[in-house]
Amino acid sequence: MNINIGRQRFNFFISAILGIFTVSVCTSAQAQIDPNPEKITTPKFTNAENADGLKFPVKLPASGKPFKPNGLNQLNKIPKTRGVIGTDDRIPMTLRQYPWSSIGRVAGITASGGKYHCTGTLIAENLVLTNSHCVIDPDTHKLSQKIWFQPNVINAEVLDMADVATVKEVIYGTDFTDRNQDKNDWAVMLIDKPLGKKYGYLGWKNLPTSAFAQIPQQLFFVGYSGDFPNPQNPNHRRFSAGAGWTAGAQQGCSILGEEQEILLHDCDTAGGSSGGPIIAFIDNNPYIVALNNAEIKNRDRKGVVNLAVKISLIEQALKRN
Repeated sequence: MNINIGRQRFNFFISAILGIFTVSVCTSAQAQIDPNPEKITTPKFTNAENADGLKFPVKLPASGKPFKPNGLNQLNKIPKTRGVIGTDDRIPMTLRQYPWSSIGRVAGITASGGKYHCTGTLIAENLVLTNSHCVIDPDTHKLSQKIWFQPNVINAEVLDMADVATVKEVIYGTDFTDRNQDKNDWAVMLIDKPLGKKYGYLGWKNLPTSAFAQIPQQLFFVGYSGDFPNPQNPNHRRFSAGAGWTAGAQQGCSILGEEQEILLHDCDTAGGSSGGPIIAFIDNNPYIVALNNAEIKNRDRKGVVNLAVKISLIEQALKRN
C-alpha cells in the first residue's frame, strides 16, 4: 500500500461545532442555493447505538473504494498551507476537480428553528458522511427539522442549482446522552439525488493509528469554516458571499495520536468545518482516513488540539447493523 500526498467539550451549535453563521451581506446566490424549507420533509432518523439489526435503506459500498466520474479530471494536490494551529494560512477551495468536487456543505434547521451548517462528503452515489452533532443537538438531544446538502459550493454557488439535495434519512452514531460519546460523532445521510455519479465520491480507509506516524504532514483537510474566507484578508475579498460559503483547504496536516479512541490532529478547523474529511491519497486514490469533529482550545494548558472520529468505529457500527 502506497500512501502519498496525497475542546473543551463542544458547546451546542454556536461555538465550535456547527458554526451557526451570521452573514451581513446576503447575495441572490445564497438565496437560490438554500431550498424552500416548507418543501423539505423532516428526515427519518435512526440511532446506530440503539438499532438492533438495522438495515440502512442504501447499502454502503463494501470495499469503501472511491469513484471518479469519467468527465472529471483528478487533482491530487492543493497549494501547501499551515493551519490555525500556528499561522492561519488556509486557502479558499476553488477547485471543481475530483476529489474536491465530492465535498460539500451540509445545511439545516435546528429543532428551535435556527439555521446552521457543517461539512459533508459524498461516499456513495447518494450517501453523505458528516458528524452526529450536525444532525442532533448534543445538549438537548433534539434532532434537526430539515437538512440539505450543497455539493462543491464555491462563493455560495454550485455547478447547478438542481444539484442541491435534501436529506431523506439519517443514521447517526450517538445522541450524546452519554457525554463521553465524541468517539461516535458520525452520521451517514441518504440524499434524494445520486450526486456521486456527477461529482464522484471518496473512499474510506481504516488505518491503524500507528500508520499515521509514517505520513506526517501528508494529509489534506477541507471544511466550510464559519470564520473563512476572512474579509479582512485582501486575497479573500473576491469571495463576496461571506464566511462559511467557500471551504478552506489545507495540505500538509497530521494525525498526532489517539486518546480514548479519539484521534488527535493538527488540521485547520473552526466552527462549520465539523464533518470535514481528513484525506490521504493511497495508491493515487483519495480516502477518508478520519472525520474531523471538534476542538479543545485549552488542553492541559497546551493550546489547541483538534479531534477526529476513527474510521474503524464507523465501520464497526455499520457492519453490526
